[in-house]
Amino acid sequence: MLSAVFLLIVLLGLLLLWGQPKSRSHLPPGPWPLPFLGNIFQIDYTGLLKSFQVLREKYGDIFTLYLGSQPAVILCGYKAVREALVDQAEAFSGRGPIAIVDPIFEGTGILFANGKSCKELRRFTLTTMKDFGMGKRSIEERIRKEAQCLVEELRKSQGAYLDPTFLFHSIMANVICSIVFGERFSYQDPRFLMLLHLLSEAFTITSSFYSQEHLNPETVFHEKNFVHTVLLLFFAGTETSSTTLRYGLLILMKHPDILEKVQEEIDRVIGPHRLPALEDRAKMPYTDAVIHEIQRFSSITPLGIPHCVTKDTYFRGYHLPKGTTVYTVMDSILRDPHHFEKPDVFYPGHFLDANGNLRKREAFIPFSMGKRLCVGESLARAELFLFLTMILQNFSLRSPKTPEEIDLTPKECGLGKLPPAFQLCFLPRQGGGDRRPKPSESLQRECGKAS
Repeated sequence: MLSAVFLLIVLLGLLLLWGQPKSRSHLPPGPWPLPFLGNIFQIDYTGLLKSFQVLREKYGDIFTLYLGSQPAVILCGYKAVREALVDQAEAFSGRGPIAIVDPIFEGTGILFANGKSCKELRRFTLTTMKDFGMGKRSIEERIRKEAQCLVEELRKSQGAYLDPTFLFHSIMANVICSIVFGERFSYQDPRFLMLLHLLSEAFTITSSFYSQEHLNPETVFHEKNFVHTVLLLFFAGTETSSTTLRYGLLILMKHPDILEKVQEEIDRVIGPHRLPALEDRAKMPYTDAVIHEIQRFSSITPLGIPHCVTKDTYFRGYHLPKGTTVYTVMDSILRDPHHFEKPDVFYPGHFLDANGNLRKREAFIPFSMGKRLCVGESLARAELFLFLTMILQNFSLRSPKTPEEIDLTPKECGLGKLPPAFQLCFLPRQGGGDRRPKPSESLQRECGKAS
């Protein structure tokens, strides 16, 4: 009996030793992995961020986890992430694997491409978006037009409680539609509704549709890359901005004193009868600070999208072999106590100086940094400012719950963070007559058309 137990212990020990990768001694420290299973027992896959936070407390700002048999290096805090993505930008510019999407996109599209393909797609996308008006007056006008359509749609609710998710998805998708297709769609248009549905089903559809396309290996400008790039622009341009705006309204209902100050600034700078414009942002530091703080506090991509090193890389005394996956934990940067004095509190003062002017913070990087910086940053910033100010110019927000009862705990918190489901009502603001900037007849027809 004792010999059998001894033999079992020896076999288990040999199995553990055999299962350990030879390169482990050169990687950052981390919990000891099991053969084949890796660190499955140290990770709560329903709460990855919390698991990373616990491990950071033990191992510091850089540690290694094994996701199955493959190592992943985890970077936390602004300093470590900047050293990687900026100081060694080329080495950390690769895109790491994401099991759920890799079989579908197969390294194509601007978000998941690597090497030469990524560089050329990024250059092409930025140039094309600029040609279509990105960063120019025309994009601002498209957003303002969509904001007017949103206001008209919200007025139809007549103060009834509603979940704004669909409408916010619609307005963000319509901005992308106006860039890609050259037109917007009615919120009731059956083709538009189908598009929104397909966005949520796109992984499955794309996988089956492109399973047999034959590519020209000599060029990155093939149909699959183009279609996946457009698809990813829809995903990024719709989901992230929509979620941030939705989270922002929930936060403001939780903090009615902050909401009141924003509306006071809107009334003072813009007034009730004209449309907000991007040029107003420079005169509205408090509102701008609140939007910055919404992005920081909501941290809707808390783990970031994984990178990988493009060559054997030395980083902080460790050796990262080519192809090593690297996670840059964005939440640890946006809540870094060395850069934000109240990291776990919604506090617009993070972005205001002693004179009430907007204050830049180097650790404010909701769009990441380095060579994989989000190409839609300027569009997202314009959308958040114009949509939020237009909503708050025209409506008071009401929740069926008291501020104390409103829970900001996210519904999901993995690679993405989603706010809890909630309802609110949009009550037309009183004072100054009809506050609504009058839409033209042509705009009214366009907002209501079923293309």
